[in-house]
Amino acid sequence: MGIPLLLPLLVTLQLFTASSPAVASSSHISVVISQSGLDFAKDLLLSRAVATLTPLNVPDIERTMSIPLVGTVRMAASGIVLNGLAVTNSTVAVGDTGVVVAASLASANLTMEWNYSYSAWIVTISDSGNASIQVEGMEVGVSMVMKNQNGSIKLSVTECSCYMEDLDITLNGGASWFYQVFIDSFSNHIRSAVENAIKNKVMEGALKLDSFLGNLPKKIDLDSVAAMNVTFVNDPLFKSSSVEFDIDGLFIPSDETALRDMLLGDTQFALPLGSSSRMLWISLDEDVFNSVSALYFKAGLLQRMVDKVTEQFLLNTASWRFLVPRLYREYPDDDMLLNISAVSPPSVRINVGRIDATVDLDVTVNVLDFGEIVPVACISVSVAVSGAAAVSENNLVGRVELDYFSFTLKWSKVGKLHTSLVQTVLRILLKNLFVPYVNSYLEQGFQLPIIKGFSVIDAYVLTSYSRMIVSCNVAFTEPEVLSPVQESKTNEDLSHEVSLLVGSAKTWQPLISSVKFL
Repeated sequence: MGIPLLLPLLVTLQLFTASSPAVASSSHISVVISQSGLDFAKDLLLSRAVATLTPLNVPDIERTMSIPLVGTVRMAASGIVLNGLAVTNSTVAVGDTGVVVAASLASANLTMEWNYSYSAWIVTISDSGNASIQVEGMEVGVSMVMKNQNGSIKLSVTECSCYMEDLDITLNGGASWFYQVFIDSFSNHIRSAVENAIKNKVMEGALKLDSFLGNLPKKIDLDSVAAMNVTFVNDPLFKSSSVEFDIDGLFIPSDETALRDMLLGDTQFALPLGSSSRMLWISLDEDVFNSVSALYFKAGLLQRMVDKVTEQFLLNTASWRFLVPRLYREYPDDDMLLNISAVSPPSVRINVGRIDATVDLDVTVNVLDFGEIVPVACISVSVAVSGAAAVSENNLVGRVELDYFSFTLKWSKVGKLHTSLVQTVLRILLKNLFVPYVNSYLEQGFQLPIIKGFSVIDAYVLTSYSRMIVSCNVAFTEPEVLSPVQESKTNEDLSHEVSLLVGSAKTWQPLISSVKFL
């Protein structure tokens, strides 16, 4: 029974174990692994599994049997070790609630020790030797189900099978009459023992993977204010050629528990994620960016005091002596400060082919009078910027440009301000300070959640209604990443691996800094 028969059997078993779909909760970040991504992951996991499986110690086997003219013979096969495996073909398929992986092994090599003994009258006759076993046509398959359990992914194995088509046992040493007796007596037992040992090893690996998934963090602290809620919502979505994992994705206060029931409406996809040949799709809803801007606005962090600009002369009352005489008359040759603060959370809107953002600001003009900051006027400004995102190496980067702005004089202690003059100054301020400051962070970007040892290739960014979608392939760059799994890992090791998977707080800091400025 090869892969063409084994795979449909395991998929059919999943159909009988599939449960009724649960009511969907809202998610704001989705990660879709396409068929090519599943194949890539399968190949890496199989190579790691082969390295972990060998050498594999198989339990000893003992038998007692009656042989005509000889009597009762006690036989044993010990020190059975699986030394080599070679995978020639493998496949991964998606079922209703999980995935099925099947592998065909071209050959497997085993070594062992054998011995026998029997009594002839008053004499005990015994002999021993070694043997080599060549396995031809081995098939291994595993069916795994994944469910959402309290915001984490729970993985369990519903079926694990191992089938060996043929065994070729070569005995060394001993009497020739014993060879065929041993082979006839032990062939099926060795076959069963090896099959069970491989299945047990596969089950151990699945338990470690389940433990790893269960220990993924449910929130990622960015700082003392904000943390991203990375709890899984809903069960993974298994389609014919892709698997989708949905997480909450919104930012919450750092001191808040991440398990929340987020029901903010149905998720709308502008295109069928995972339908491309790209390995990985990461989709971020605009609510992700709006949630962090709301948090920092509430914390009072969206404000900045400006005391230096490219045209520094503008921040002195002497430059305004003929345009705002009262200002110069009351505060002659005094330096000026601009207090820029958001009056509401910045709003991010993702549209087809572009990303737009608007922010309403209060620009308070202050005079530094004998060391005392004196507010003299306040201007309400509404700013609109637009831009696009791209991927550079493993970083998501972007740029914005000023689209337009409008303003009104909110109050003034130094009389009316000339509209054209205010407009000129604001345009200089926004173009030469505000936009370059934001772009300095966006051009550095932040690292995508790619595991160490892999690099993003052939990436592009799509924007559609309310969503930003990063589509990419990945390349394997560091072979040592696939070293065999350690028997046990400390909490520190596990935390390090998790941080590589989901990204550390530092990778998000440039984005947060730019949002803080807004």
